[in-house]
Amino acid sequence: MRPWTLSTESDLRHLLNEWDPIGVAELVQDEYDCMLVPLLQRLRGGASQTEVGEFLRRELEDHFGLDPLVLRPEAMAARVTAWWTVTGQAL
Repeated sequence: MRPWTLSTESDLRHLLNEWDPIGVAELVQDEYDCMLVPLLQRLRGGASQTEVGEFLRRELEDHFGLDPLVLRPEAMAARVTAWWTVTGQAL
């Protein structure tokens, strides 16, 4: 399993804030921190893009009460897994 650092968490926070599914990232930088550790654990454990997308979809529906179809969690999962592939090579 790959490790992660505070820099890794910061980078993932940045990605989540760019996605900004509820539109508050400019005001609240840590709004999506509830997803940081679960996402990093999944990525570290070798989760696939599909598994990451399923996690994001569940978070959007269950935690944030949003319609995941409009927010395209699969596209974000692709971005996150691509980022992790590059990040993991640098660790």
